[in-house]
Amino acid sequence: MRYYVAPMEGVTGAVYRRTHHEFFPGADKYFMPFLTPTAQPKLTPRQLREVAPENNAGVPAVPQLLSRTAADCIWAIEALAALGYPQVDLNLGCPSGTVTAKGKGAGLLADPDALDRLLDAVYAASPIPVSIKTRLGMADPAEFDRLLAIYDRYPVAELTIHPRVRQDFYKGQVREGAFAAALPRCTMPVCYNGDLVSEQDVHAVETRYPAVQAVMIGRGLIADPGLIARLRGAPRAGRDTLAAFHDTLYERYCTQFGDRRVAVQRMKEVWSYHLHLFDDHEKHGKRLRKSRTADEYEQAAAAVFRDLELRAQPVPAWFRPA
Repeated sequence: MRYYVAPMEGVTGAVYRRTHHEFFPGADKYFMPFLTPTAQPKLTPRQLREVAPENNAGVPAVPQLLSRTAADCIWAIEALAALGYPQVDLNLGCPSGTVTAKGKGAGLLADPDALDRLLDAVYAASPIPVSIKTRLGMADPAEFDRLLAIYDRYPVAELTIHPRVRQDFYKGQVREGAFAAALPRCTMPVCYNGDLVSEQDVHAVETRYPAVQAVMIGRGLIADPGLIARLRGAPRAGRDTLAAFHDTLYERYCTQFGDRRVAVQRMKEVWSYHLHLFDDHEKHGKRLRKSRTADEYEQAAAAVFRDLELRAQPVPAWFRPA
């Protein structure tokens, strides 16, 4: 089984990828939060910082594109190939209203003909393999029959399926029945993505779907950064290791942003998941959330690692992505 890290905007940027891979090796791929190419065939300075090879040195990173325009995808793929990336991924799963209203992400699933035209042009021109991350449809999982027929017409390097429709966002149970029905009809390698927050979750997918070759883990891995390493046979990380990971990540954010206050805000997003590793974290979590200065934040974070015990189970059974 291959283990992938899901793209999470504002969390799994270059600094996080590099730091996580250093402390908790084992992920086969880190999918980058999506880049949005425009008609101007040039990566922005911010995009260049994310994809610069020196900022991803040693990390098996895969750029992801969000677009509904073939020409924009093609120049971006060519630019990424020139930087040495061996693969790109197309985002057909983002459910955000601001994205889908423009016919991008999961919004493109509502127009199968437009999707077909996009893929036809992209696969004809791409100099490197292209994978796809998709949902089952916009409103009804029955839509996936037609979508899969389209995907099957192209050399999709890998199809990551999040078994929800766009209208589900990330709520409720994943639609296991629809995924199970579609899997035997997939002719390309398939990756499963959705609500994997524990070793038991991953092993259950491996058991239920032996044809699945990879799983993609998102929020569960931010909550428990050692999850993939344990799946590879590593021991559970203790508080000292987690504290060292935190401190390194925080200092690298401080360097990246040049402003400790901005680094604190980025770390608070990580803590919204990471706190679930600790017993009785409510009081300490409130202190973290209310910290306004870098000094207040640093004291609150140090208190978590000093005062709180790790849960017996790394992430509690009731924790699921909201």
